[in-house]
Amino acid sequence: MFRRREPVPFAFIAEADKFRSNVTPPPRERASASQVMGRTLVGLVVVAGLAGSLLFGMPALSPDQSPAQNQQSEASNSR
Repeated sequence: MFRRREPVPFAFIAEADKFRSNVTPPPRERASASQVMGRTLVGLVVVAGLAGSLLFGMPALSPDQSPAQNQQSEASNSR
């Protein structure tokens, strides 16, 4: 790679900090009541799904439960 020998002026960076635009962006539209309710409903469904997966998944993850009887197939019983 070739390096530049001449100095690069960085005055434009200092001038960019001083520049302020007099154009303001338009205000954001407020969400309607149905949009707010829809977003709330989606959020509640997601939270309920996570809570339900924890509720039903925790017993499967607990290592202290042992099976009450040994499971054997019917083929091994006929021998």
